[in-house]
Amino acid sequence: MQTPLARVLGPKTATSMSEQLGLETVRDLLRHYPRRYARRGEQADLADVQVGDRVTVLAQVRSVTTRPMRNRRGSLTEVVVGDGSSRMKLVFFNHRHAQLKPDAWGMFAGTVGEWRGEKQFAHPDMHLLDSADDDTDWARALVPIYPASKDVSSWVIQKSLKLLLGATGGFGELVDDPLPEEIRARHGLLPLAAALLDIHRPTTMEDVERAASRLKWDEALVLQLTLAARRRAAALEPGIARPRRAGGLLDAVDAALPFALTEGQREVGEELAAELDRDQPMHRLLQGEVGSGKTVVALRAMAQVVDAGGQAALLAPTEVLAAQHARGIRQLLGPLGRAGELDGDPAGTRVTLLTGSLKAAAKRQALAEVADGSAGIVIGTHALLQQGVDFADLGLVVVDEQHRFGVEQRDALRAKGTRPPHVLVMTATPIPRTVAMTVYGDLETSTLRQLPSGRGGVSSSVVPAVEKPGWVDRAWARLREEVAAGRQAYVVCPRIGDLPGDEPEDADGAPPEEDGPRSDRRPPLAVLDVAELLRSGPLAGLRLDVLHGRMTPEEKDAAMRAFAAGETEVLVATTVVEVGVDVPNATVMVVMDADRFGVSQLHQLRGRVARGKHAGLCLLVTDAPTSSPTGQRLAAVAATSDGFELARLDLETRREGDVLGAAQSGTRSGIRLLSLLEDEELIATARAEATALLATDRGLADHPGLAAEVAALASDDRADWLEKA
Repeated sequence: MQTPLARVLGPKTATSMSEQLGLETVRDLLRHYPRRYARRGEQADLADVQVGDRVTVLAQVRSVTTRPMRNRRGSLTEVVVGDGSSRMKLVFFNHRHAQLKPDAWGMFAGTVGEWRGEKQFAHPDMHLLDSADDDTDWARALVPIYPASKDVSSWVIQKSLKLLLGATGGFGELVDDPLPEEIRARHGLLPLAAALLDIHRPTTMEDVERAASRLKWDEALVLQLTLAARRRAAALEPGIARPRRAGGLLDAVDAALPFALTEGQREVGEELAAELDRDQPMHRLLQGEVGSGKTVVALRAMAQVVDAGGQAALLAPTEVLAAQHARGIRQLLGPLGRAGELDGDPAGTRVTLLTGSLKAAAKRQALAEVADGSAGIVIGTHALLQQGVDFADLGLVVVDEQHRFGVEQRDALRAKGTRPPHVLVMTATPIPRTVAMTVYGDLETSTLRQLPSGRGGVSSSVVPAVEKPGWVDRAWARLREEVAAGRQAYVVCPRIGDLPGDEPEDADGAPPEEDGPRSDRRPPLAVLDVAELLRSGPLAGLRLDVLHGRMTPEEKDAAMRAFAAGETEVLVATTVVEVGVDVPNATVMVVMDADRFGVSQLHQLRGRVARGKHAGLCLLVTDAPTSSPTGQRLAAVAATSDGFELARLDLETRREGDVLGAAQSGTRSGIRLLSLLEDEELIATARAEATALLATDRGLADHPGLAAEVAALASDDRADWLEKA
């Protein structure tokens, strides 16, 4: 299974497979599963292919016509192929294939183009199947269509696999099955060799389903074993208990809160307090609805650690968010957050902000406060991870918006403690149960669903700019009405503007465009352009400012301070305001080109308004037709404020690799067949089996094949994806 493909297929084919498909060994090729299956005489996918797609289709030649070209020398050969119900044209310039005759069957691969409204392949790669073909057994029933590349076609992969699987009698002896026999029997699963044969050379779709069920188990069990091993290792780490102390900073924080904690906040708070009281480090994920008060829960945990003599570090993804956390916590603590200053309370602590943009003197002071322990609460960005940042006694690491950080970054901060600190990971993007089990399986999970009382709530509407242009005018009028009532507003755009290297900022949550090729679309609307249009047009006379990621830290901080103080009435921004920004007086958000953002991202943006007592309004402006998939996706966002329901919609409408992150799909993670949406029960069962296997005295000692699979996943950078949401 670990034999290099070059020894089996030759250096040229092996090099192409390695460079373009990431396939290095026999095992890699056997685990390169078909994308779908085609059948002769049945409808394939000609009707579904889109212009710009690179696809492989199985079809029959219907007609072949060759004629001289009108405006240039040479001939044009047009071949019409069909799949039983739909047709497509193949075009060849100055090249005629003698084998292309009516009634011949073949597989054709290329990039779908269009000429005069008709889809076509220009000079496609092809592989004809006829009665004399050595591959007719591949096409007698189901023809596997593989993920392919420019130089490695689906039929090259077929032929390579036929070489590996050819001697069926001996193939089973070459394959070591890593799955314990008792697990296979308990769940009625095929042996691995049989599953691989059936996935690559099926006779019926029932063969495919049985094979896929077994191969999904391989993926799920190895993944859950890796996560379960991490949980067990974490449970054995020697930490330091940080018990709650009466009359300390935590009690002072509770007394200073200007609102009552929700029932959910209290319950999660007690959960965290109990875990902090243990000498085994806490490893917990705190997820919740936008605006559910996760930061307050984290602050109370930090205060408990400070009471116990330790320090707490809050890692934020942006300087804007780090600065806002520091301002908010200092304001809440008052004198308790200024220990050592003239007006500070000696019973309190010091809140220190450490970011990369600090001036040299301020940075030296911050580093000294961190090192001597006077800073009990340290808030920062990636700057906290750098060498030279030394904590006196790091007791708790809080990672805000975990999906912005990787495993190395979390571990780098944890390593700054004398002993492993407690870890609290927060995300405001609600996570479906399957994703939580798969991506955060090494963490215990707490969830906040309840919003604090007194919140006005947000209503959302889609504004179809092309279909109903008058609605756009009404949107600006509605924004002016809110400002006239003393409120404030955001206008969000996907791009910054006319700056060098300008690209959409953080708009990585958007799914692939369903309504046509991107080349036909205008560029995304930009902050700088829209701000000027609004100043001289529908929002003339209002106090308007901009905020985007290319501003200096001082400029961003000044813009946010002015908006928070009410000096700015309308803030035109990129998604730099997506998370954490908290201005209770902001009640309106207009999202321009809303179709350029993903479901979860829109939900995050919407959460920036109605954070006070006044009701909020979110207007999603789009050029997409309301009847299109994009229009329907936006309508679904507008129809519900349940982040967990939207998270499931996100998983349905986007590729799972996008949800998990680029490094979490395909060969790096080992997830090829497993669906987080469809295989929830299988994932849960595999998690239970993994926990039971590791709970035995010998663990995986009696299952060397399974141990090798787990080691292969955990031994290199493929394990990175496990902790990126």
